[in-house]
Amino acid sequence: MLKKEVESLEKLQDWLRDLEDMEVLAREDREWERELHKGIERFEKELKEKELSLLLNEKYDDYPALLFLHAGAGGTESCDWVEMLLRMYLRWGERRGYKTEILDLLPGEEAGLRSAVVSVEGDYAYGFLKAEKGVHRLVRISPFDANRRRHTSFALVEVLPQVEEEVEVEINPKDLKIETFRASGPGGQHVNVTDSAVRITHIPTGIVVQCQAERSQHQNKERAMKILKAKLFDYYQKKKKEELEKIKGEKKEIGWGNQIRSYILHPYNLVKDHRTGLEDPQPLKVLDGEIDHFIEAFLHWKKGKDAT
Repeated sequence: MLKKEVESLEKLQDWLRDLEDMEVLAREDREWERELHKGIERFEKELKEKELSLLLNEKYDDYPALLFLHAGAGGTESCDWVEMLLRMYLRWGERRGYKTEILDLLPGEEAGLRSAVVSVEGDYAYGFLKAEKGVHRLVRISPFDANRRRHTSFALVEVLPQVEEEVEVEINPKDLKIETFRASGPGGQHVNVTDSAVRITHIPTGIVVQCQAERSQHQNKERAMKILKAKLFDYYQKKKKEELEKIKGEKKEIGWGNQIRSYILHPYNLVKDHRTGLEDPQPLKVLDGEIDHFIEAFLHWKKGKDAT
């Protein structure tokens, strides 16, 4: 990782020297002047990314991430909200050139998703996505309400570092209860008629994970074990932190008063992060994956908070 950082800095130094040479040429040729402006814009963008990466210095910031989405208060509305958030994060990952893979989806009873699990791989995936941990609130005119009334929905976003193979999390097969069941879905010709879905319970901790995204029971089991490994890793890290700091975090309800960010589509347009105070009057762009400015604001806010 250190070698990669050194190479990245050397690349920026070379780039800066090229721009200095281009500046000399631009004094005599307007074509070079246009190229110089383009080069400066690209360099400034890359430099900003590098400055941002310097804020990502915690132990697991450079790990891949597992993103968990859960519907909260609001019924069908919240299930639809989870599906909207899933699209937002997939679009964000696409914009950054990350590899994203849906590991599990649990459909809502009428529409949307009750929950979703996504693997996100790319530079500092966990470091960036940790900014999204918490309750997200949506206010809009409901598409499911014939009377066109305004509804408020909530969803919980959880983010864990995706444990690499070299990080040991011992799982004794005797501690596992493995069940298979028929995958749920919207029905029709694509409904799965075999017991391909897998649910795994880790008996000592009570952690339960499941996967039903694939038609193969073997693949679902592999993915469920991957999720279990990450959850156990997080569980043991939290236990260690509680022992060292004697701090036990209280689990917040997925509802009123606990939101970290609000997305308002009616009666006005606004996205507001309640931790940093950052606002964006274009929620549709945000919901299309343009969330980097919220993540950046969070990282600066967290750095200031940790320093106090």
